Amino acid sequence: MISTGVETLDQVLHGGLTAERLYLVEGSPGTGKTTLGMQFLLAGRDVGEKGIYVTLSESRQELKEIARSHGWSLEGIEIYELMDADETVGRVQYTMFEPAEIELGNTVRNVQQEIERLKPDRIVFDSLSEMRLLSQGALRYRREILAFKQFLVGRGCTTLLLDDKSDGEDQQLQSLAHGVIRLEQRLTDYGNERRFLRVIKHRGADFISGAHDLRLVRGGMNVFPRGIDGEAVDATDGFVSSGLASMDRLLGGGVSRGSSTLLLGPAGVGKSSMGVQFAVEAAKRGQRAVLFEFEESSQTLFVRSEGLGLPLRNYVEQGLVEVRHLQAGEITPNEFSMLVRSAAEPDEQGRPTSVVVIDSLNGYLNSMPHEKHLMIQLNDILTHLGKQGVATFLVVAQHGMLGRAMVTPVDTSYLADAVILFRYFEADGEIHRAISVLKNRTANHERTIREFSLSDQGLIIGPPLTKFRGIFAGIPEFIGSHDVLIPPAGKRPQ
Repeated sequence: MISTGVETLDQVLHGGLTAERLYLVEGSPGTGKTTLGMQFLLAGRDVGEKGIYVTLSESRQELKEIARSHGWSLEGIEIYELMDADETVGRVQYTMFEPAEIELGNTVRNVQQEIERLKPDRIVFDSLSEMRLLSQGALRYRREILAFKQFLVGRGCTTLLLDDKSDGEDQQLQSLAHGVIRLEQRLTDYGNERRFLRVIKHRGADFISGAHDLRLVRGGMNVFPRGIDGEAVDATDGFVSSGLASMDRLLGGGVSRGSSTLLLGPAGVGKSSMGVQFAVEAAKRGQRAVLFEFEESSQTLFVRSEGLGLPLRNYVEQGLVEVRHLQAGEITPNEFSMLVRSAAEPDEQGRPTSVVVIDSLNGYLNSMPHEKHLMIQLNDILTHLGKQGVATFLVVAQHGMLGRAMVTPVDTSYLADAVILFRYFEADGEIHRAISVLKNRTANHERTIREFSLSDQGLIIGPPLTKFRGIFAGIPEFIGSHDVLIPPAGKRPQ
């Protein structure tokens, strides 16, 4: 097996390409065929292999400019132009023979002579559409490709044939190739075009089928595989503490390692603050925490955390907490999945990741509105994080603020191991917050409802509200006396 030059594509192919075989890379213009071909040759150059780029469609200078745009140098890679601009100027017309009979024969013969001379380990042929035009017929085109394939047998080289699919899908050509990689792109309703890659076939080797998201950036092609799962770590049983004794008691000891917790409630009730609380507490223990923010900017998050007495910024500077802000419409499902999976890995200093917060699930769904199976993918993400012993927190904002009009945008309670419910209620002419744990599969949690408060002293959870009713009806009502409530900040004992 040899590398394609794209590490994650090698993972899709379960190790890379089988050496000394011929492969077809097909896709419409602009999908990244040339970029992949260059990365394939550069990967060979890095391990001491000879490479040649045979071009019929682009000049040597154009290829060098493409490489330069990615920050690459093609030094050590042979570029062979089959159409020299100096030779084509003033070329005479053929009168006794068809042009295809002469030009196609010369083209194939010149390529074979160059391969005989250089004896390369890797070949990129760009592109087959030119060969198809010269053949002027499907039968002759297939014969020439078959002859070229037989010529390569025994010469110890691995070949990529690039094809722009100008005549639609060519199944005859696919049958001749040892493997087929297809690059595609699709215009979405909002944001960038979505690019993805599919492995159609790879004889004698297993691979991950289906569509894998890809992105073309400076530095080459990035592939985000679908459904790659790592091995489960030997995570010992135990709880992840919130740092708040009353919150841990509500949960029956804390949140279990490898579990997922849903933070559910209306906007502004404190769901995100609770996620930050768990992240900061993990950092205090010397463990990593990663926050994926779809809505709130990093600066706003830092200011809000400082107002709650949570030193989030300090732990970010120490590398114990990482905040990743994701822009709506600019991220693909598999790309997000890879980001979350990579977050579960220990950092360069070997510090394990203990907590991952996705804030919010609403932003996750709204950032990819054209996707249909995000909840299935979310389940895969939570399963992977669970195997790594990471406690995951999903923030979900319910529509509406009070009463029966509150609606949950998507039912994810069945995915989560624990559900923490936040609510507003009114007492003595003031708005208060309530918190309760609806379920916790991994512990015997409290069934009580407690008051919840946000202040410059941090997150405060009061005693059980025994005179509290109507929370599950969506219209919480407090019928007790005000002396059991958390006092206002000015009257709170220091």
